[in-house]
Amino acid sequence: MRKLRAAVCCTLGIAVMTVAQSASAANWFELQGISPALAPLVSVSGYFQPTYTYMPGTAVSDNLGSQVPHLNQIAPNFTSSNSFNINRARLMIRGNINRDISYFLAGEFGNNGFTHIGGNYTPAIMDGHATFSHYIPGVRIEAGIIRAPGPEQAMQGYMAYNFTSFANVTTQMMLQPFYNPNAPRTNPNPQGGVAVPGQYGEGVNAFRYTGLEAMDWFRNGPWEFAYGAMVGNFGPLTATNYSNSPLVAARLQESYIFGGHGPFQSSLTGFIWYQHATPNFNGHAYSMTRDGIGIAYMQGYMHQWGRWAKVEYMRGSGMISTGSVFSSPVTVAPTAQNAALSEAQVYPGSQNTARGYYISGGLFMTRRMEVDLRYDYYNRLPNIAAQNRTFSTWAVGLQYHFTPLTRVILDYYVRGVGIPHPGAVTPLAKSIANSADNALALQAVIAF
Repeated sequence: MRKLRAAVCCTLGIAVMTVAQSASAANWFELQGISPALAPLVSVSGYFQPTYTYMPGTAVSDNLGSQVPHLNQIAPNFTSSNSFNINRARLMIRGNINRDISYFLAGEFGNNGFTHIGGNYTPAIMDGHATFSHYIPGVRIEAGIIRAPGPEQAMQGYMAYNFTSFANVTTQMMLQPFYNPNAPRTNPNPQGGVAVPGQYGEGVNAFRYTGLEAMDWFRNGPWEFAYGAMVGNFGPLTATNYSNSPLVAARLQESYIFGGHGPFQSSLTGFIWYQHATPNFNGHAYSMTRDGIGIAYMQGYMHQWGRWAKVEYMRGSGMISTGSVFSSPVTVAPTAQNAALSEAQVYPGSQNTARGYYISGGLFMTRRMEVDLRYDYYNRLPNIAAQNRTFSTWAVGLQYHFTPLTRVILDYYVRGVGIPHPGAVTPLAKSIANSADNALALQAVIAF
């Protein structure tokens, strides 16, 4: 632990000397875990994100027919390539029961991967936890539905979402859907993949699990060390545990704080995290591990020439999901491939790997106008030549801030899908990869 903390401190020390003495990254353990000291017993807030997305809707075709792949359609319904959607709509209640106990409840009503279960719209409780502070020196206990300690994009609140969508590595590797354990499954394909019909999908957890977390943070002058360690159920929030062993997750972070407080405090933060589970799937228990490391800072939020930057590298091993390519059996593929292409593909073996990263930053041109840029890369299943795909995206964004919590975001995504081993794949796979559309998204973030 001392060596790890020293390494993080050294990295931050170098970064502090190379950036201006004003930066901002938040302590999400504190912001998500406890209510402000003077908060009443009950306070109500919320936000929603009306979004319009446009893609050309390029279809994959040959002399047998054509169909638009999910790659070029809008999640979670995958019925259109341009449409309006309420991506998130959240109502939140939080407060302090006394000086030592706080609570947080939130319901999600948007149309997204969390509320889209088995093809049906199903609003649900997304957060529900209580935090007990000061009973054990150096430890705060959080119990209930908790964000598992993990990557920055999973930890941060909506006020820190700089783009309309997450990086590919976060979306594909950290938001893998769950599947009903009673769903009929095919025998593994030659690469070890198992097809699961889409109607048995149980959505994603939005990085949350039911369990217990020990966490706290400690100030020493301008330095702040924070930690969180969790054990919990691995499975959808609406069901019981899908594993005979608990999910374990942990994150360590060290910050150099220049001033301020809350989600926009001036600080520079380095972090490292780890998650492990042994999900039950197809009658067996499999290993699934994720870990990552990164740095986040932001200078002068809502001030002219204010700027921010985030860099994170992640990797995974064990169970990797690829999702379905089409919504229905396709006419452009041989009959034997029909079911596989229209069903989710899960590769559960411990030998499977994935890795990716993102580099992002932004600049306030005026107090309210912000320009942003992000590059992200995800390499999925490099251990299986026929299934190996790379996803790279340039995102160019413009934000107009009405208040610190309410703004409009305009993003343009330049997307590419690569096939590292073209000799190992079919012509159809190449056509799907080559069909990737660029996308335009306009989103309002409205808080109350």
